[in-house]
Amino acid sequence: MLAIDSPVLATPYLDALNPAQRRAVTHGVGCDLASPLLVIAGAGSGKTNTLAHRVAHLIVTGADPRRILLMTFSRRAAAEMTRRVERIARKVMGEGASVMNDALSWAGTFHGLGARLLRDHADQIGLDPAFTIHDREDAADLMNLVRHELGFSKTETRFPAKGTCLAIYSRCVNAETPIETVLTRSYPWCVAWAAELRELFAGYVEAKQRQNVLDYDDLLLYWAQTMCDPDLAADIGARFDHVMVDEYQDTNRLQSSILLALKPDGRGLTVVGDDAQSIYAFRAATIRNILDFPAAFSPPAEIITLDQNYRSTQAILGAANGVIDLASERFTKNLWTDRATGALPQLVNVRDEADQARFIAGRVLENREAGSSLKQQAVLFRASHHSGPLEVELTRRNIPFVKFGGLKFLDAAHIKDVLALLRFVENPRDKVAGFRLMQLLPGVGPTTAQRVLEHIAAAADSMEALATAPAPPRAGDDWVAFLGAVEELRSGRSGWPAEIERARLWYEPHLERIHEDAATRQADLVQLEQIAGGYPSRERFLTELTLDPPDATSDQAGVPLLDEDYLILSTIHSAKGQEWKSVFVMNVVDGCIPSDLGVGSSDEIEEERRLLYVAMTRAKDDLHLMVPQRFFTHGQSATGDRHVYAARTRFIPNTLLGLFERTAWPIAAPEPARAASQGPRIDIRAQMRGMWR
Repeated sequence: MLAIDSPVLATPYLDALNPAQRRAVTHGVGCDLASPLLVIAGAGSGKTNTLAHRVAHLIVTGADPRRILLMTFSRRAAAEMTRRVERIARKVMGEGASVMNDALSWAGTFHGLGARLLRDHADQIGLDPAFTIHDREDAADLMNLVRHELGFSKTETRFPAKGTCLAIYSRCVNAETPIETVLTRSYPWCVAWAAELRELFAGYVEAKQRQNVLDYDDLLLYWAQTMCDPDLAADIGARFDHVMVDEYQDTNRLQSSILLALKPDGRGLTVVGDDAQSIYAFRAATIRNILDFPAAFSPPAEIITLDQNYRSTQAILGAANGVIDLASERFTKNLWTDRATGALPQLVNVRDEADQARFIAGRVLENREAGSSLKQQAVLFRASHHSGPLEVELTRRNIPFVKFGGLKFLDAAHIKDVLALLRFVENPRDKVAGFRLMQLLPGVGPTTAQRVLEHIAAAADSMEALATAPAPPRAGDDWVAFLGAVEELRSGRSGWPAEIERARLWYEPHLERIHEDAATRQADLVQLEQIAGGYPSRERFLTELTLDPPDATSDQAGVPLLDEDYLILSTIHSAKGQEWKSVFVMNVVDGCIPSDLGVGSSDEIEEERRLLYVAMTRAKDDLHLMVPQRFFTHGQSATGDRHVYAARTRFIPNTLLGLFERTAWPIAAPEPARAASQGPRIDIRAQMRGMWR
């Protein structure tokens, strides 16, 4: 290793790095056999900058960029990393930077790099190099075709839909886990279909091979299988002097096996990540990869920790450190910063989700008046549906927003279906609503729906025309039930907002038939009823949801222009790697964080703890954790009250409360002073005695 006073280490481009970053950048440079390195990069610690400097430093000191394999988790991240490396290297090397013309030709995602290597070695593994790659939709369609061919689409009890089948197959492959285990842990409602699913997956693999196609999972699976051959593994591993992996905490078992086969002794291998931000178990990622990495080699990999944070105030970091310190297993680190302490993060107690939405909307506007643009603020939530009441409140207040992670509440298919029924009842000549609505019925396709709508449009009395329209021959009782629901809603007998409950009850059988995750979507519909209760009539409800700014009720097709301002709404998963001046975290209560679906095992609970940590460390200056006393749950039957009393998340026990400022909203107004007593107006006690005398 180069001496500390080496001219290379004294180069100006390293001067801006802190000591830990500098150690990570220069580790093993100048050695023929650099030992394996694990960089534990805390939130906001300059991870990307450090990795880019390490790659550039290797090139500046003589490494061949064509023999560097850099694996990231998105093409965008790989492109950004490449640009940074080239910028640093050109600044240092000047005219000698011509070597960068072909630099980092092996930078990309696991899947993209796997595809290249498979084509290069196709003749050695019995693969036609002209294979095509199926995306998720193509793969699901092929899975469905095999599903039909095997007769599983006509079983007496409902067989898993194509998307569920593909998800199970993908989990088995990426987690390297038997199908029975995957079903028991993640898809218990499909356990009875284990034998049929095994047959389906075998047929799916054979169909792909007949058609010379690979799906996304195959790009890793074929690569891993290729590396099981010692000669091929040695050949591919010898291509690269340095192998670097970003976001290593988000790798799955298959990716880890590929990496360890590339560099079995760890020489020239660098992985960067943060165990405290491992939050993708639902994609088969496992925190064990990063926790077990040092011990995978002999001698163990060197560990360098980046714990200086350049994002948040010390007060926010103190609270986040307190939360993650309670984790059962982790690499020890405590984030710190040179920034002033700042205000303590707030735990805000509110009565319910409606007050939560009003508080956030009001505070966002206050921050905007104080100089913080909407784009500098974000609202984070555990699950996409948690933001429903807030989206309606933002729409009502004309606050534009963009949502990341899941569909917007009002854009979800099942919400739009119920709204289509209400719009059609309000205006039977609304062809868009009618067209959507009628095709929900079994046996009614576009042609039949169009014929009925044209019949209605030609009549003076739309409702009478609908009632007398020829019944679609294959709709049967569903057509009768549809007419009954429309007639009852049109008559107004149920009254508002009970009408929306009637609409939900009509729609629920179709929901269960159409959607695999009907239970979750059904709960959204009950929540829509709660929102509708805040409007005086069906007409006002539909009008205000429709006429408010279209950007607030459209997805990415309607993102505001670049020069416009908008609030960020995001799931915590989608917020990873981002930062904002002000952050609001919704529903920081047991049942949401941790999710009531994420407490089945200690590993799941620990991942939920890391989710809260990730959310908290997105904030730069201002952090509000919202604690509603009552919140909407998806865990109860549709006939009961969906609101339950909530307890503050278990991840912030009483011992940590000193790290937060506790407040309540709205602030109770003081009671008016009572006038001086003039004695009792009546003697109630005497009257009570007199009743029996």
